[in-house]
Amino acid sequence: MSWLDNHPEVRNVRCGAADLNGQARGKRVPIRFAKKLEVEGTRFPLSVLNLDIWGEDVEDSPLVFETGDPDGVLLPTERGYVPMPWLKTPSALLPLWMSYEDGTPFPGDPRHALRAVLDRYTARGLTPVVATEMEFYLVDDSGDGIRQPKSPRSGKRRPGAEILSLRALDAFDSFFNDLYDACDAMDIPAEAAISEVGMGQFEVNIEHVPDALMAADNAWLFKMLVRGLARNHGMAASFMARPYEEYAGNGLHTHFSVIDRDGNNLMANDTFEGTRMLHNAIAGCLYGIPDLALIFAPHGNSYDRLVPDSHAPTGVCWAYDNRTASIRVPGGSLKARRVEHRVAGGDVNPYLFLAAVLGSALIGIEDNMDPGPPISGNAYDLDLPQIPDTWVAAIDRFDNSPIARRIFSDVLVDNLVMTKRQEARYFEELTAEEQLELYLDTV
Repeated sequence: MSWLDNHPEVRNVRCGAADLNGQARGKRVPIRFAKKLEVEGTRFPLSVLNLDIWGEDVEDSPLVFETGDPDGVLLPTERGYVPMPWLKTPSALLPLWMSYEDGTPFPGDPRHALRAVLDRYTARGLTPVVATEMEFYLVDDSGDGIRQPKSPRSGKRRPGAEILSLRALDAFDSFFNDLYDACDAMDIPAEAAISEVGMGQFEVNIEHVPDALMAADNAWLFKMLVRGLARNHGMAASFMARPYEEYAGNGLHTHFSVIDRDGNNLMANDTFEGTRMLHNAIAGCLYGIPDLALIFAPHGNSYDRLVPDSHAPTGVCWAYDNRTASIRVPGGSLKARRVEHRVAGGDVNPYLFLAAVLGSALIGIEDNMDPGPPISGNAYDLDLPQIPDTWVAAIDRFDNSPIARRIFSDVLVDNLVMTKRQEARYFEELTAEEQLELYLDTV
């Protein structure tokens, strides 16, 4: 029986896949054709997953004129239908992923890129357990620029940031009530919400799951939900890396551990230091950060976040329970030892992000890497290797990276580089206002 049989209220269906920028690309389908879609899938050009941030073809892409712009076949993922509570008309989204005509996964599909990394873990009898922390701003973009939205309760604007403020959460109580109801409906396991460092900035944690594809789905769908729901409440929601120059940017941190077939956490051994596998994974993550910065900071605005003393890491280092480090081992129960990767902005593609994090960690495990000693104190004050601080530098580094091509297919690396070089050229022609408009509720 189809999910739709149990939801007769649904009047139409969207089907779509995530492109390299994490944008949902797909079709609207009348309900009478939905069951055919479930079985046969649909088709659209391979190049659709390689559009730039404006939704334009990438110049000289081998997926377009050079090969005749051929179709790929898109079939439903194991996620199945999810409702779309931000729409007035009852609707459902059927997530898809792309394959070639013969059924071979298309390596330029970000979700297949993550699946390929997870297959390597499975071959070793390992399973990553993954959680994400989703930071976003609620903003009023009804005039020129952006500003803090008025509280629906008081009609007033908060004068500034309030870290971990219950008052700030209560000011937007109706939005968060609707958000948590919608997460339940969409089977997104949202946990605690907090008021963050920036004015109108919030964070919602999505709980650990032993399925990184599910974790990436949760993050991708959550971003879609928050943006749509905020508009219903007369606001915009932005996961843009740094929408306000004077406030901290949005991060998308991930926590992960690795379990064996019996469910044992292989990063924990009841000691403060943790296991060799914990240290191998940290070393791999550190090794990957400079070359994979384009995944963690994929847009022109992303590099405004990666500056010293802004609650985002700039140096490549690790530490125990130290938020200035790029890789952090959180405190708490020794049985719950895990890695927190803190580099990425909220504007990332969740599939590419988790593929990069888990792929680099696996290289550390495979190569038995050593991370060196942890730092102590303020990482911004230390002489450390630095994360690339410009978009162009990150594109060049990714293009020439052996580790990138160990994690991702050549098809994906080459397509992403071409996409980002095109975006970087056009981005330079935009005014600050046009850059804000481009990214505000797109990424």
